[in-house]
Amino acid sequence: MQFMKILMAASEFAPMAESGELGTSVTELARAMARSGHDVTVVIPYYRSVRENKSLGARKSKIRFSVDLGSSILPCEIWDARGPDDVRLLFVARDEFYDRSGLYGSDGRDYQDNASRFIFFAKCVTELSRTQMPDILHAIGWQSALATVFIKHQGLRISTIFSPSSLSYQGNFWSHDFALTNLPGDYFSAGALEFYGSMNFLKAGIVFADAVVLPGERFLAGALTPLHGCGLENVLHQFSRKLEGIRPGISADTLPCLDTSAKPRNAARKILFPAITADAATRVFVADTASFSGPGLSPLLEVLDRIPSPDFRLLLLGPVEPEHTTSALVAERRHAGRFLHFSEINPAILDKVLLAADYVLSPGPLNPDAAFFLLAMHNGIVPVAEHCPGLSEIIVNFDPSSGGGNGLVFNNPGVNALADVVRRALYLPEGERKILSSRARDLDLSWDACASRLTMLAKRLAGVGAKSAA
Repeated sequence: MQFMKILMAASEFAPMAESGELGTSVTELARAMARSGHDVTVVIPYYRSVRENKSLGARKSKIRFSVDLGSSILPCEIWDARGPDDVRLLFVARDEFYDRSGLYGSDGRDYQDNASRFIFFAKCVTELSRTQMPDILHAIGWQSALATVFIKHQGLRISTIFSPSSLSYQGNFWSHDFALTNLPGDYFSAGALEFYGSMNFLKAGIVFADAVVLPGERFLAGALTPLHGCGLENVLHQFSRKLEGIRPGISADTLPCLDTSAKPRNAARKILFPAITADAATRVFVADTASFSGPGLSPLLEVLDRIPSPDFRLLLLGPVEPEHTTSALVAERRHAGRFLHFSEINPAILDKVLLAADYVLSPGPLNPDAAFFLLAMHNGIVPVAEHCPGLSEIIVNFDPSSGGGNGLVFNNPGVNALADVVRRALYLPEGERKILSSRARDLDLSWDACASRLTMLAKRLAGVGAKSAA
């Protein structure tokens, strides 16, 4: 196996600098890449929260350089530390930019100089790339996106991967901030950094990186549509050749795997549906409103009328849109004992649902960030979903003749196809259901799986295999 030298650039690294899931994701990915044997360095700003973390043991390094920022020439110091799994941490220090109470703002407002702060950061990442000469620079989030532009502009022979942490947060700034990049004027154009008159960091990363990694094939497919593309869908279409869908891992401590043996399972089912028996013919379906999009809820409620069998039980989790509130209430009364709706979910209810359910159902296209759906599969609940682009990364339709697949997929939206797949699930032989349950549980949601796919991409970009063959 060929190991690589990887420089990751991000604005967060947990636990010393995090504002949400980004920091944890960067940390877990870096650790997984290091466990694979790669030489991994992560560079982030030297925030006040990092400086005050004495347990980190950060020391001032001998790395010194200056970068242009508009008409100014600003010196930079680099601090050094060791993180988990022997990940090297480098911190870009400049007190006027990073010695602040917040990472991006305070009192609910962004800092007005965020363009300066993260142009400076990206330029420092570029200088570190020049001195460290990694095989790959992996820039994560809009805050580090411009490093891919500077590396390309300066002709550095370093392959770059850009991972938007979100398409919603794009780093959109006034056009006059472009002068801080010191790039030629033609870089402020529709084919480069300009986006509807502003400078857009996220777009820049998409345009200039050698590969753009979105969080999974389902997310990638959604990002190419106006519903999920956040205005960048046309840019993503233009550079679709460089897009990769690689699903991020899920930390083990957020993926409870419950004891689904007969006794706790039957107890949970009895609590939710007191009239239920231990009869193997009874099947409990669960649908989470945050996991699917489109008009799936109306057909789902209608299926209760289409399939009046007491063997069909349905749990609906999460709030519903106002136009569906009455329908959900009517369904609860009409199908008392067969249908329950929990608009709010607490850990106790969640555990009972994960123990009781046989199938997790998406009556419409699965959302890119369907966290509950993946959690259900991790607990051996068989997935049932409407076909949509990118779904096959998670669910492959069960084929009884070949024995392949890990779930049930229906192709057409609407109540007829939904009712058909529910009947198919109801009458699926218990032995086959158990096989699918085991395969659902086997879906690898680890960060190591994510790191493996990123390694293959990085080696392809950097030509590591070709170099070793030569």
